[in-house]
Amino acid sequence: MSDHNPIRRVAIIGTGVIGASWTTLFLAKGLDVVATDVAPNAEAALRDFVDKAWPAMVELGLAPGASRDRLSFDADLEGAVAKADLVQENGPERIAFKQELYGKLDRLLPAHVIIASSSSGLTMSEIQKACPQHPERCVIGHPFNPPHLIPLVELVGGAATSKETIDRAAAFYDGLGKRTVRLNKEVPGHVANRLAAALIREIFYLVNEDVISVADVDAAVSYGPGLRWGVMGPTLLYHLGGGPGGIDHWFDQFTGPITAWWKVLGNPEITPDMRAKITAGVLAEAHGRSLEDLSAERDAALMGLLKVRRTVGEAYGSASRDAA
Repeated sequence: MSDHNPIRRVAIIGTGVIGASWTTLFLAKGLDVVATDVAPNAEAALRDFVDKAWPAMVELGLAPGASRDRLSFDADLEGAVAKADLVQENGPERIAFKQELYGKLDRLLPAHVIIASSSSGLTMSEIQKACPQHPERCVIGHPFNPPHLIPLVELVGGAATSKETIDRAAAFYDGLGKRTVRLNKEVPGHVANRLAAALIREIFYLVNEDVISVADVDAAVSYGPGLRWGVMGPTLLYHLGGGPGGIDHWFDQFTGPITAWWKVLGNPEITPDMRAKITAGVLAEAHGRSLEDLSAERDAALMGLLKVRRTVGEAYGSASRDAA
């Protein structure tokens, strides 16, 4: 797998929320995209998503040659992946489904074509067992929702994935302005979702124990540490929190308190009562706003943050790659 042509044509398998968002990003970056999905009205729904998201892409800046006209749809899998330089798979999180699909792709695609999965938790080692010919070109390329705005992509190889595949995938995503992170080993849920799961576990515990309401715990996150996390990661922020002594002084000051808190963190069980309590709290916080309204509010704030991070990164010479 060497001396490959640049990735110009991407096949999208599965055009739900994640697949449609990937499609929008790839088109905005000047790529040709062919999408496939067996769901009824999939093409119409996909094009509607792209049309609605396109103004944001224009505002953030389109690549030369970017056009919605470079999107095509083929309900036939074989036709959709023909001539693709990379496949971004966004199918259901079921290992049997993934393995059946990857077995077909392994037979259909030339050896140099990368097959990247958006899987949020399944391991590539299990998925690529269905690829006897070229398992080395299979990799997890897990985005954070929505991929057309959030820069993060987690790269995770399976037992048979080659380093060259991971390097090529990283070069591709980074070249689109994404921020890739590489996992050195597989863990269920990868890293970002595990971190999110750890936080939501404690949130559910605190709400269920009547320590705080759903609306107030959301405010505690989004108006407190969440604002800082949108600028720097927790460990670098704790380096700042240590004062002149940095992270070493932080350990001296906070090792005792924080490990004491760890011992009393919750380990809740999601019972029907807890689910009903959280659901009621979320709907009360939404206060009649539709999912579309909430998504628009989220995306507008994300765009503002992306622009600020880009400007600050340029001003301070940040090593981070923050532009989507």
